[in-house]
Amino acid sequence: MVATGLDEFERLTAEAQSQKFSGWDFSWLKDRLVQGTPPWDYKQEVVKEFPKIRSLLDLGTGGGEFLSSLGQLPRQTYATEGYQPNVAIARDKLKPLHVDVVRTYSEDNTKRPQAGALPFRTESLDMIIDRHESFVAGEVCRVLKRGGIFLTQQVGSANYPELNEFLGAPKTEAVWDLQVARQQISEAGLRVTSGREARLESWFRDVGAVVFFLLAVPWQLEGFSVDRYLDKLKELHRLIFRTGGFSVTARRFYLSSMRQ
Repeated sequence: MVATGLDEFERLTAEAQSQKFSGWDFSWLKDRLVQGTPPWDYKQEVVKEFPKIRSLLDLGTGGGEFLSSLGQLPRQTYATEGYQPNVAIARDKLKPLHVDVVRTYSEDNTKRPQAGALPFRTESLDMIIDRHESFVAGEVCRVLKRGGIFLTQQVGSANYPELNEFLGAPKTEAVWDLQVARQQISEAGLRVTSGREARLESWFRDVGAVVFFLLAVPWQLEGFSVDRYLDKLKELHRLIFRTGGFSVTARRFYLSSMRQ
């Protein structure tokens, strides 16, 4: 059996489909999806504010992976999560850290009008962090104290466009980038203090990594299934074998802001 054969393709895709994805844990993709690093350190930007604050909210905590990696948290730390299966996972992970996890709902940032109230009192929080989660800027502004900080790192809408193009998937018409996010935040009453954008060269090392990623992140290619894209996935499998990887471009941006 050679690596380009049907048996190898079926093994890789079956392995990817059998993986249990929970929380926001992409560890199965280690060394299979290799991604560049942004020119900023989001974790460092968050942690350096801790000495100044007493209360913290993590929006869209997933399974609590990022929040639990930050070391000593402020005494009043909360987290929200909108995906029901992740809520229990996050609560189990964050309970030893005395973090309350609240289930919430908010629409995608590109939709209008925005909806999704945060279950916190007006002007009650010193800092809100958001790593790859949608947010309602007006609600973020409302619950922050004056002088409160909002730090977010986001995935741009034009993320891995080469993958969608290769598979023949329709392009997304919605635009989510630094400019749009900056406008939302500014209109809500927050003062943007810094913003950066990056294009990161990345590589899928095998077709199984592609399948796992598209199943874990369904908004990348809506309606994806192996059967639906079978011929294109086989073609991609052969390409990766010949070249060693499939190159894609990740889009990331970072915004720091403060309530006036």
